[in-house]
Amino acid sequence: MTPSANDNAPRLMAPKDAALATSLSRTLLALMADAGEFPAPVRLGERRVAYVRAEVDAWIDQRIGSRQARAA
Repeated sequence: MTPSANDNAPRLMAPKDAALATSLSRTLLALMADAGEFPAPVRLGERRVAYVRAEVDAWIDQRIGSRQARAA
């Protein structure tokens, strides 16, 4: 997904939104990030993290692309 000049989507997304976008649980996303298999979250405060939307979108695109490459 490439942002357009008038893209008003927030640059960060809550773990809940990242889970919805990927159809994976928040816990699994955190474990995958710790293992280097998913983009690392940004620490916003002592008890708050968020994911960079562009990185999550790129990860999703990569997964879709790898599926298409295997099918060819």
